[in-house]
Amino acid sequence: MSKVIAPQSVKKGLWNCLKIGINPEFPDSGTPQGGVISPLLANIALDGIENIHKSVRYADDVTIFLKPKDDANKILEQIKDFLHQRGLNIKADKTRFVSATDGFDFLGWNFRVQKNGKFKSTPSEDNFKAFKAKVKSIVNNSNYGAKVKAEKLAPIVRGWRNYHRYCKMSGSKFSLWFINNRTFKVFNSEPNMSHQRAENLIKKAFPAVPYSENDFVNVLGDYSPFNGDIVYWSKRQSQLYDGATSKALTLQNYKCGHCGLSFVDGERIHLHHIDENHHNWKPKNLLAVHRSCHNFIHTRKGK
Repeated sequence: MSKVIAPQSVKKGLWNCLKIGINPEFPDSGTPQGGVISPLLANIALDGIENIHKSVRYADDVTIFLKPKDDANKILEQIKDFLHQRGLNIKADKTRFVSATDGFDFLGWNFRVQKNGKFKSTPSEDNFKAFKAKVKSIVNNSNYGAKVKAEKLAPIVRGWRNYHRYCKMSGSKFSLWFINNRTFKVFNSEPNMSHQRAENLIKKAFPAVPYSENDFVNVLGDYSPFNGDIVYWSKRQSQLYDGATSKALTLQNYKCGHCGLSFVDGERIHLHHIDENHHNWKPKNLLAVHRSCHNFIHTRKGK
């Protein structure tokens, strides 16, 4: 496997972060959990652990896949030795052996092999509860009207649905039917609120996001944004979008319609209406652009 060489600017930035050190009041605490550099340091420290046994890892969250013939204790000892060489150890209360048919949670998903042998993934129970709590806190907030609630709910619902778009999302629970119905009753109970108006706000609060179970695309081999294949990463970034935005990206060869640069930096892609008429959705009137480019276009026009 070839190694990816990071740009000197990235190495320098990482060195500067480490050189600054940690909070002198907490010399043994290490880098803060959730800090922007914590996942990067975890990836550096744990690089190579995947060679011990078949596994999947995201920063310091690791899942090891075992077959009946595998010696679990032997593999665990190898992992402990690997970590010990780096001054690390396994956290016992977060390490457990489970059967694939019983299922396990990982990164907000629950993975399970069904009795018929088919694989299934759904949002984990804890993830769904946290999402549901966010929605309820907005819906039950008496300081907001239905219009404001709909505006606040939309990005939360869209983000949750996008995150789980490759899971099994059918059924009333994950289709959010019950939450949707409860929210409609709250909206509809407001003074001077018509039934049709409440329905329109519900559609705005719970935007539909298409999902396709297990239809994700893995990153090829040891690909990295630093490997120079701009076309590959730009096209992959563009796959996060659908509908009119996806069509515009394809027509533009996955490049910004304003600056001409590829979409490789993770910046959000906006859809610009060339004639400024937001009711004109003809393909020739739509341009996929960087968010910053979109802001520049309208700032230049004094809007």
